[in-house]
Amino acid sequence: MVSSVPTREVSPLVVIAGGGTGGHLFPALSVAESLRERGGEIRFVVFGTRRPIDSQILASTGCSLVQQPLVALHRAPWRWPGILSGYRQSCRMCRSHFSEDRPAIVLGTGGLGSVPAVREAVRLGIPTALLNPDARPGRANRLLAGGVDIVFVQWPISKRFLPRARRVEVLGCPVRSRIAAAKREDGILRFGLDARRKTLLVTGASQGARSINRAVLANLDYLEGQADWQVLHLTGAADLEEVRRAYASRSMRATVVAFTEFMGEAMAAADVVLARAGASSLAEITAVGRASILMPYPHHRDQHQLANARCLSESEHGAGAWVVEDHVDPQRNGPALRRVLDALMGDDTRRAEMAEACGRLGRCDAAHTIADRLVELAGLSPGLRRDDSLKAIWAETR
Repeated sequence: MVSSVPTREVSPLVVIAGGGTGGHLFPALSVAESLRERGGEIRFVVFGTRRPIDSQILASTGCSLVQQPLVALHRAPWRWPGILSGYRQSCRMCRSHFSEDRPAIVLGTGGLGSVPAVREAVRLGIPTALLNPDARPGRANRLLAGGVDIVFVQWPISKRFLPRARRVEVLGCPVRSRIAAAKREDGILRFGLDARRKTLLVTGASQGARSINRAVLANLDYLEGQADWQVLHLTGAADLEEVRRAYASRSMRATVVAFTEFMGEAMAAADVVLARAGASSLAEITAVGRASILMPYPHHRDQHQLANARCLSESEHGAGAWVVEDHVDPQRNGPALRRVLDALMGDDTRRAEMAEACGRLGRCDAAHTIADRLVELAGLSPGLRRDDSLKAIWAETR
């Protein structure tokens, strides 16, 4: 008699498609965190890029990284063959991985890094979803929206830009649980700040923003005169030494770091946040409810960061942010920023009103709600095992 050998059940695989910036990774990692909290075994693989930021962010997450050989898009015709070759190689890589280890679901996060994995998943009949936290969807999400099962958006205005999408739900942008849970005292302790002073947080997101850094340096005379304030400045790696030298020549209190994994604590310690208007940054600012000055990235053709910023500055709950145009030139940015700094740093009431308006836009439950939708779409049981009855229920709601 031949005895059968039981096969080991493989835990479900969730693929996150996209990378290259914190904005393309942090929201999806927040969803992954929520899925892990449900118990059961589950594997996460990120099909990302070769940019160092991907490895840096994922190092402590428990998610594996597949570095796709993608080449950044460029208008120069002589670069197109390399771009196309990298894209085709990435598609073949995704197809091979998915054929050998079929994912339960593929979650795209936007940008070129998400396209190969999402398109190959659609072709193979694997459940697919997109995160679209920007008010104005980027080219990748507009391209992919018509083929995926569902698109999750942060702002209602996004729906008008996705006419071909099968299903769109306004659920907010996922943020890590520790963002909303952080307390002011946590940030004071983490960054060695003075609890008696108010704090201006300056951040250019995961890679920094040179024009913001230099606009702030153009205002050091003003900031040095604000005796009851201090600065927590996240510069990005490229400008770290330049900014540190500039503060070192002054008598003001400032903490300068290139990057931090503890954005929740940084936001919680802040009284005013000066930042870009990336979707993830705005989700974090609204999660903690802070008055903010937003300098949208000026070089995108569709100006999607400006559209994001207006969702805060023109909110139905009141202005939660002040938008300052980034002219790139410090001689123009410096005076424009100075006027807003003066208006906010010297007016406790205005800051409180803006913080309240901002906080009313926060969706701290976004990660959990989106995780619930993914469990249903992938046909996973609450213990994160396959359950085809759940998948059938999802199909009936489409």
